[in-house]
Amino acid sequence: MSRWQQRPLLAPEILAEAKRVALDPVLARLYAARAVRETRQLRLDVEQLSPGEGDQGLLGLGAAAELLADAVRQQRVVCIVGDYDCDGATATALLHEALSLCGARALRYVVPDRFRWGYGLTPELVAQLPADTEIVVTVDNGITSVDGVAAAKARNLQVIITDHHLPGAVLPAADAIVNPRQPGCPFPWKSSSGVAVAFYLAAAVRRRLLDRGYLGAGAPHFGQLWDLVALGTVADVVALEHNNRILVQQGLKRLRSGRARPGLAALLECAGVEPAAVTAATLGFTLAPRINAAGRLEDMGLGIRLLLSQDRAEAAELARTLDELNRQRRAIEAQMSAAAQRIVDDLPDCGHNLGLCVFRPEWHAGVIGIVAGRLRERYHRPAFAFAPVGDGFLQGSGRSIAGLHLRDSLADCAARAPHLLERFGGHAAAAGLRLRRAHLDEFVALWNTVLAERLTTEDLEESVFHDGPLESSSLDLELARRLEAAGPWGNGFPEPLFWGRFRICERRALSGGHWRLHLDDGAGRRFEAIRFRSPELPPGPWVEALYVPEVNRYAGSERLQLRLHALRNGEENGRTQ
Repeated sequence: MSRWQQRPLLAPEILAEAKRVALDPVLARLYAARAVRETRQLRLDVEQLSPGEGDQGLLGLGAAAELLADAVRQQRVVCIVGDYDCDGATATALLHEALSLCGARALRYVVPDRFRWGYGLTPELVAQLPADTEIVVTVDNGITSVDGVAAAKARNLQVIITDHHLPGAVLPAADAIVNPRQPGCPFPWKSSSGVAVAFYLAAAVRRRLLDRGYLGAGAPHFGQLWDLVALGTVADVVALEHNNRILVQQGLKRLRSGRARPGLAALLECAGVEPAAVTAATLGFTLAPRINAAGRLEDMGLGIRLLLSQDRAEAAELARTLDELNRQRRAIEAQMSAAAQRIVDDLPDCGHNLGLCVFRPEWHAGVIGIVAGRLRERYHRPAFAFAPVGDGFLQGSGRSIAGLHLRDSLADCAARAPHLLERFGGHAAAAGLRLRRAHLDEFVALWNTVLAERLTTEDLEESVFHDGPLESSSLDLELARRLEAAGPWGNGFPEPLFWGRFRICERRALSGGHWRLHLDDGAGRRFEAIRFRSPELPPGPWVEALYVPEVNRYAGSERLQLRLHALRNGEENGRTQ
């Protein structure tokens, strides 16, 4: 059972400033718990964005921008190598569109086939690049592509790496590397997404072309790229530090004003979301899964075509295709997740392992990351799911808990057994690997040995942090609107989550394992509530709840709704059962 804890006030000084500037006291409390020390940190206008160059700029950005600016002026053939997730797709589309706006005409892009070549700039992918390629630019990948860059240099190609993943012990011998996580980079925002790094590069290229007089009075403004930056940043679940919040906020403003690019406008229409109602959660849970469905089940080229399309009819058709792929993905995921749960439940030893590893020979490699995430959520253990990818190899995708850096745990395994992993990479929270089917059992044993050294008993006890109780009189539609406007909320800047005790007056099961409820606070106030992905509810009638007040928009009307994050039995007198 998870442990519920109220978030500590990390920056109580904001509470004093709140009185001086008449900041809403509920919001002040939320900000204090999110380490906001002064109201200046709440400004999300473009002027607050950190510059990409300068004393605290991105290492390598100048060199990369010089190479690309020269390539645009000389109309050299540039091939962008992307990635098959939403961050990689948005980064690919952004750099392609930005260079096109600057006058580049010889542009190509490729995305690795996750089932044949795996992730990043591999030698196999280099062999597939268009024959006339002169410059390779990676986005959202490449920092560990030592062999791939060597293969590209053997073809006399210039290589620019833009990435945000952790580097390995050796950096690739590229002509320029732009990555806030590379050694010696002074850029303070290490949590930048792949698309954000690509955006900084595009802006630097534009600046050099302006300085050289290549772009005249009609020089492009890159405001139309904000929606791509916001989508990729939220989709990759990077920490919403101040700089990232600015990037996301600018994209949300564009989307809410009805100025979304045709592809995203079409996706919103498919999902039945009005532009004015778009939030960061819409990006993460509505748009991103539909883009990702292309890379999971077919070809991320579909997603990139949608993002680049300027034709509304074409965009609508592509959006319908992606929407249908996402439906298929959900059906496949449901079957695989049910099978994965049976594996864990039927094998008690597996359930007591520090790490969970599941495999079925019929599983789809494009969906295993979601399955691993479901296991992590249910059992609060780091988890890997594996699927075959041909020639006797398995692809593994993992998700981790707060106490374990997943990619580093794989590096530890690779150091102890160099023969074991064909390749691996990723973040603290998510990572991937490839190994031979014959090595799976050896990996499971070794990984659990590594976990025993890295995890503590406390790490395995899930803590859910909330923002404490709300006065019942404060809980209304206006508060929900203020909370929505105070975003963007997300990883590292979590959305408000309040604690309360309610009596369940009515409950109705909905399709998909969801519930619609009516709750009473014990003082005569009733609230509508929704609980997603919960096959069963506590019997009640009294429950303790962790909930998010939100605006429920339907048919032009707005009303308060409580989105229930967690429920457990509770008594009216305040004692927890």
